[in-house]
Amino acid sequence: MMLAAFHVNTLLLWDIDGTLITSGRAGLSALERALGDVFGIVGSLADIDFAGRTDRWIVRRVFEKYRLPATEESFTRYLDGYIAALPLQLTNPHARVLPGVREILAAAALRPGVAQGLLTGNLVRGAQTKLGHHGLWDFFPFGAFADDSELRNDLGPHALRRAREHHGFEFLPERVWIIGDTPHDIACGKIIGARTLAVTTGDYSAAELAAHVPDAVLPGLGDTAAFWRVVM
Repeated sequence: MMLAAFHVNTLLLWDIDGTLITSGRAGLSALERALGDVFGIVGSLADIDFAGRTDRWIVRRVFEKYRLPATEESFTRYLDGYIAALPLQLTNPHARVLPGVREILAAAALRPGVAQGLLTGNLVRGAQTKLGHHGLWDFFPFGAFADDSELRNDLGPHALRRAREHHGFEFLPERVWIIGDTPHDIACGKIIGARTLAVTTGDYSAAELAAHVPDAVLPGLGDTAAFWRVVM
């Protein structure tokens, strides 16, 4: 349902992995499984830096490592294999929603002045699989994904366009928050003039994130009151 412009003035754009959930390395395991299923290669991808990257960027690194032809057909076959392998990998005991996330998403959905969507390096299908596994997908009516671009810094304008299409008006950059756990989340927020909230629930410390000058750093989202003090 489209909301009236005067009812919505804050847009929250969420990263997924390390911010909303931890998958227990399900994505890595699914990519390694797909490498065998699609190309017959048994190998490790643990040396590839996944944090804050898009799925398509990661696939390009995989193809470079194993000297696979980087054609669109090969990308599609591999990503299809990854999506097929992902649901089983998400059943690992370490995959979980991070503290405070359910409460914040539910509260945001009820606040008349708040809209929320995704800004993630996942493919749409990967995002839906991961968030659907935890019952979170329906909180997000729009977003920007790896399907839009291989480069995370390209994703912000796609998210803003879809927010405008969904709600029927432009969000002021100073009322847009990019929420993520890596320097790449901070960078892509700055490019569109948005504000940035970094959380230390991923692979980066508070000091490492602060070096990239986000608007705020939190140790996580477990203190929901602290989150709302920052973004409102």
